[in-house]
Amino acid sequence: MKNISKVLVAAAILVAGSTTASFAQASATASATAVIITPIAISKTVDMNFGNVAVSASTSGTVVLSTASGRTTGGSGGVTLPSTTGTVAAASFNVTGQASYTYAITLPTSATLSDGASHTMSVGTFTSNPSSTGTLSSGGAQTLLVGATLSVSAAQAAGTYTSSTAVPVTVNYN
Repeated sequence: MKNISKVLVAAAILVAGSTTASFAQASATASATAVIITPIAISKTVDMNFGNVAVSASTSGTVVLSTASGRTTGGSGGVTLPSTTGTVAAASFNVTGQASYTYAITLPTSATLSDGASHTMSVGTFTSNPSSTGTLSSGGAQTLLVGATLSVSAAQAAGTYTSSTAVPVTVNYN
């Protein structure tokens, strides 16, 4: 019995000694940080306007409106641009947000202009300046200009045509 007691005492000493080593620990701490930036925003300052366009009775054509508010005719000869130009303007937007940040520009693929009756024309091939990516100034702003191409049918009915739905231009931080 003495031997069993000695063995049990020895085993208890071994267990107590080994559990002391398993309680060794180390810890560290970290801090958390978040930076809230100015939200990006866009507002229209000028609507797109192709101005006065004369159309051929037999041939369709196009009018290309540049981002600098200049316009030219497509190569088909179906439209002419009279000397009384009317209002000609690329669409203009004010983009604001976090100073010096870059942003992506998404332009529509097409739009439809209508005279309020059953006559329509399509607008496509939208372009912008800056093109696909803009950079906000140190003051957090930039002007975004948008041009496009107007497709005019042969013998297009005379009248004032406006977009039947909004022409969306979207900006997102990169």
